[in-house]
Amino acid sequence: MTLGSPKVAVKVASTGRAFMPKFLRIGIHWSNVSGYTSKAWCVRRVGSVVHLKWGAVEVHGAGDGRKVCWSRLPQEKTIRCGTAQRAQDYTRAAIARRRSHRYEPLTGPITTRRPSAGRSPEPKQALATILIVDIVGSTAKAAKLGDARWTKIIGHYYAAVRKELKSARGREVVTTGDGVLATFKAPAAGIACATAIQKAMRTLGLEIRVGLHAGEYTMSGGEMVGLAFHIGTRVAAKARAGEVLVSSAVKDLLKAQPAISLRDHGMHQLKGVPERWRLYRVEG
Repeated sequence: MTLGSPKVAVKVASTGRAFMPKFLRIGIHWSNVSGYTSKAWCVRRVGSVVHLKWGAVEVHGAGDGRKVCWSRLPQEKTIRCGTAQRAQDYTRAAIARRRSHRYEPLTGPITTRRPSAGRSPEPKQALATILIVDIVGSTAKAAKLGDARWTKIIGHYYAAVRKELKSARGREVVTTGDGVLATFKAPAAGIACATAIQKAMRTLGLEIRVGLHAGEYTMSGGEMVGLAFHIGTRVAAKARAGEVLVSSAVKDLLKAQPAISLRDHGMHQLKGVPERWRLYRVEG
């Protein structure tokens, strides 16, 4: 799930100081899977010097109400480039690398985590159907269309997805550049939402892949944590453009829903997930 193109706009004040937007990569938290911690990366250029700051963050909420805070003290680094032009070139290249590694622009502040008073409440477990939506070939499209047109399309994309989530009573958990993770109380509602999103994307000229999985998760510190989210992302990764794939866990919960047609998609090894899983493609 990626967003953006290698083009980066830099605003330079008369003092020679340039402030770049912060960047965020959302992770689906599961303690035994490396590489899925949410991370933030910040850059600031002052003349010929580039200041970097990065580290793990906690992300609470989604959309305009999303709040981001450092989960531990961030790392910092200062790079002296010799000239302002070299510093600007270094900064542009660094931002392009972050965008290619699933980082999205972050306009809001990153706050310092405050220790909670007293004992934390016991984690709560729940069962949900997890939906993952991802745009196929987003990086190539963004590079072809340019930042302005791509940003407009992404805005329409999120509006359409959220409209269908609301209609199906889904809960948006996180957005990741051009992807959306949401949960549903019932698998039938999740599948109905997925097919509705597919239809809405055709009017925007976008191709998406969708994956659904059902499993338990834990609410811990305001975050939804669990292997089920990791499996959901891997199911979505197996889908081709225009496909909606579901795990066998979703199929098992649909036995009382004969109106939903599923076709066997075979056994698959999901990266980082124990054992092989049988997947099914939603028909119609």
